[in-house]
Order: sequence, then C-alpha cells, then structure tokens
Amino acid sequence: MKAGTTGAQVRELQHRLQQLAWFEGKITGTYGRDTTAAVRGYQAKRGLPTSGEVDQKTWDSLLERTKKPTRDQMYNILRPGPALLKEGSTGATVRDLQARLKQIGWFSGKVTETYGPSTAKAVKDFQTKRGIPVTGEVDQRTFDRLKAMTRQPTHEELNNLQPKVDAPRLDPRCMAGRALCISKSANRLTWVVDGKVQTSMSVRFGSELTPTREGSFQVNFKSRDHVSTLYHTKMPFAMFFSGGQAVHYSADFAARGYNGASHGCVNVRNYDGIAALFDQVHPGDKVIVHR
Repeated sequence: MKAGTTGAQVRELQHRLQQLAWFEGKITGTYGRDTTAAVRGYQAKRGLPTSGEVDQKTWDSLLERTKKPTRDQMYNILRPGPALLKEGSTGATVRDLQARLKQIGWFSGKVTETYGPSTAKAVKDFQTKRGIPVTGEVDQRTFDRLKAMTRQPTHEELNNLQPKVDAPRLDPRCMAGRALCISKSANRLTWVVDGKVQTSMSVRFGSELTPTREGSFQVNFKSRDHVSTLYHTKMPFAMFFSGGQAVHYSADFAARGYNGASHGCVNVRNYDGIAALFDQVHPGDKVIVHR
C-alpha cells in the first residue's frame, strides 16, 4: 500500500496504526498525507526503512502488535454501551466522575454525589469532543477514556477544598529567576518566576527506551507549529531544552493519558495552558528536570 491506495485494507491499516497512536482522526480508507506520515513514524520507531509505504515487513510488524479491527471500528461506527452512571445516580463514584471532569475543564460546579443535568451536560460535551456516542450517560468506553485522561482525584478535589501549592517542595534550582520546574515523581510542570508559582499542569515523559533526560537546562529555541523530523508527528508549542527533547502539547497525551509515553519529550495535555505558557517563556529561561 502507498499514497493513493484506497479501500478496506487501507481502513484496516489506519485502525491498526490508530491502536498504536500513530494515526489520528476518522478512518477514511484513503491513503493520504496523514497515513503516509503515520506509516513513516511507525517505521522509524521500529527500525524499518522510512518509505511511508507499507511493504510486507511493515505489515507483518503491525500485525504482531495490533488486533484485527471490527467492521464497526473500520467504518467509524460507535455504539453506546450499558450505562454505568446516568441522571439520578448518586454516590462516591459520581463525586469521582465530577472531579475528573473538572480536572479537564468540562465540569465547573461544586463536586457532589448527585448526577444531575449539569453532570449530564458535562458528559455530553466530553463525549462530543472525544468522538464517543453522545448520550449524557457514562458507559464503559466513556469511563475508560476519562480515566486515561485524568488522575485519581485528591481529597481536596473531591470535597471542594482549596488545593495547597507546596512551593518549598520545588527543586531549589527553581527558586531563583525564571524556571520551568519539571518533576518526574509528581508528573508535574510548574512555571516559577522569582520563587513564585505562576501556573502548574500535568505532564508525562519518555518510556524506558526513550527516557527524558534529567538535569539543569535552558530553553534553546521555540517552535509554535513544530513537526518532528524524526517521528513525523506534530509538536505544537515546542520549547526545546536538550537536543531534540522539548516541552510541547501532545494530542496523544490528551487522548490516552498515561497509557502512552513520549519519545523523550515532556508532553503537556492542557492545550490552552501550554499555549499561554509558550507566550510567557523566553529562550534562555531555565528548565529543571528532576525526580
């Protein structure tokens, strides 16, 4: 298969690439620019010739790492599953749901144990954004996607308490000047100016095979609409600090959360947050990556 190929096998290819987070968007059955870029990225990752075309080795490699998609998956047909939570539901699980929706900006009210109209609307909005059947009810697919994009809510989040920003626990190197302070143990990026926390957001790092380097660095250059020349993936709002490693927005992190990993970069899933931070950070600002 190569650019210009169409048909059911291209649909299967696109879904298999999607399973591994190389292909984004709807399955189309047309081998276009996005499919070519996804194949190149996969080939580079697996040490195969990066032709952007699917030869037998590339196809066999994909078959080993993915499962055969169903007809519904190949034709973008999503069917809602049984409701786990819906309007009228109550209890601690509803409180957990609301707190998670609040983490990613879909729920703005106080966290309660009651699944009312505002919770149903937040679920509908989340489902619409993520391409899940829009019911306003939480089925297993909705719950799994939400859990992948969020972390376990804290006691403060579940009980509408003001979160504490524990500035003394920041790395001492972050407390003077302007610093992107990045904690691997907390999965957190904190923007600090003259010892004062300006903003903070969740991040993820490279895998064991492609670890994010630790140490004291500085922002070397910025690229608002960067595309990786090695992996052919988009890296919006990239702020490079160590060779090819950068802080940047990751659509995959936004979609899959901590189920995936970067190729060494510091991934951010808060699009608005990283967009605002990109405008504040200057080349030469410190980047501290620590445990």
